[in-house]
Amino acid sequence: MASDLDFSPPEVPEPTFLENLLRYGLFLGAIFQLICVLAIIVPVPKSHEVEAEPSEPRSAEVMRKPKTTAPANKRPKKEAKKKR
Repeated sequence: MASDLDFSPPEVPEPTFLENLLRYGLFLGAIFQLICVLAIIVPVPKSHEVEAEPSEPRSAEVMRKPKTTAPANKRPKKEAKKKR
């Protein structure tokens, strides 16, 4: 009975190029996601270079006042349908 059992390791085929590409691509994607999550969680202090030179003129886009938007509670009037 003991001679009937086969304890040899199973034969596993070598992974193909596409399987390796998929495997390492998934690893890189997971690492990228971890970096993105850490970038959100960990605050980065602002550099002092920006504060040191406030005399630089700002561009016209930054100096413009933001456009005011319509209040959320007011809806535009509906146009009346023409009767035939």
